[in-house]
Amino acid sequence: MQTKTRVHRSSLRSAMTLIEVLLVVAILLVIAGAVVPSLVNRQEQANIDATQISLKGLEQALKLYAIDQDGQYPSKSDGLAALMTAPNGPAADLWRGPYCEEKPLDAWRREFKYVFPAAQSGKPFDLSSTGPDGIPGNEDDINNW
Repeated sequence: MQTKTRVHRSSLRSAMTLIEVLLVVAILLVIAGAVVPSLVNRQEQANIDATQISLKGLEQALKLYAIDQDGQYPSKSDGLAALMTAPNGPAADLWRGPYCEEKPLDAWRREFKYVFPAAQSGKPFDLSSTGPDGIPGNEDDINNW
């Protein structure tokens, strides 16, 4: 009889250990559920901040281009590629670029939109990113106006 009692106590101890493990797992899941959304939101804000900084850098590159080109900004058809490639013709002698080392992309690896002459910003040109959702024309767009 004594042997059966020991087996029973051993099983009871194993069952309690399993319950303890499940409790710890549940607590970890609750903590992860609270932390993960916060990290995702921080990454999204970091992407927005990085895109705003890139936009300011592009504005400066375009201003330097215009200074070198006697006040002329790249045409809409030349776009931001004009910051990396020398123009043809007489303007080539004035070009002191490249003004960007690589193709300008936002934090989501999408191209910035360049419009010249400006339609919205009150500056010589409009610059914008479609923002986190990648859809142009809504409130999460990031632009220079």
